[in-house]
Amino acid sequence: MASAPANNLPIFYNDLLPLSTVDHADFKSRSVETAPFLTTQHAVPLTVDEFVNAQRFAPIIFSAGADSVPLLLMGLNEGVNIFVDDEGKLRGPAYVPAYVRRYPWMLAKLRPDSEELSLCFDPTSPAIGAFEEGNALFEDGKPSELTQGVLKFCEDFEQAAARTGQFVRELQELGLLMDGEVSIQTPIADQPFVYRGFRMINEEKLRDLRGDQLRKINQSGMLPLIHAHLFSLQLMREIFEAQIAQGKGPIAMPETPVPVEA
Repeated sequence: MASAPANNLPIFYNDLLPLSTVDHADFKSRSVETAPFLTTQHAVPLTVDEFVNAQRFAPIIFSAGADSVPLLLMGLNEGVNIFVDDEGKLRGPAYVPAYVRRYPWMLAKLRPDSEELSLCFDPTSPAIGAFEEGNALFEDGKPSELTQGVLKFCEDFEQAAARTGQFVRELQELGLLMDGEVSIQTPIADQPFVYRGFRMINEEKLRDLRGDQLRKINQSGMLPLIHAHLFSLQLMREIFEAQIAQGKGPIAMPETPVPVEA
């Protein structure tokens, strides 16, 4: 079986194998109650299709660097995710990004010289294997209804990712992204905790857009997405307080970067 190189894989993925009617004819998919891979991931990639739903639960930020991507901030400090317990089970109401729901599946190129994408999976996941119980991935040598649904979900995700990339490029062309900073004053320290290392919309530049530029982003559907991002930033303090309540708050330097990678 051809295995994708272990390096340069997206977060959560330890390896990738193309799904095969020959090699995985008897494989099944089973439900898992926990996502241990999520317990120490504080920032998860998010598509623009999810902004409106996600902004009610956690801050939406953009990764630092030239190739920014939107991220759902599930914890302010690296290694902290307030929405899952130590086993990876959801703690209550939360938004689970499509990036997480897609795992252990994804569409990937098997050859660098080809644009064709193949349905692949992480063989280290406990959700897929030659189990006695579960839902079959193939029936009579053809993809089952489950597998067809997985493929459709992954295709939809890729299309949403393309829309997200275009959204970020337009933000950058308009000069609307800036280095972010959030200051949180608490009784546990004399100085405020300052979080940096991410990007956000520059509200001043947004207000100063020319009429034609504003009309363009309104007609393209960008404006509601921008507002969803800005509204979500109000949840920074709630995330911080939840960390403190869970005993996972910062214990040293008040000034703390928020290292975020896609």
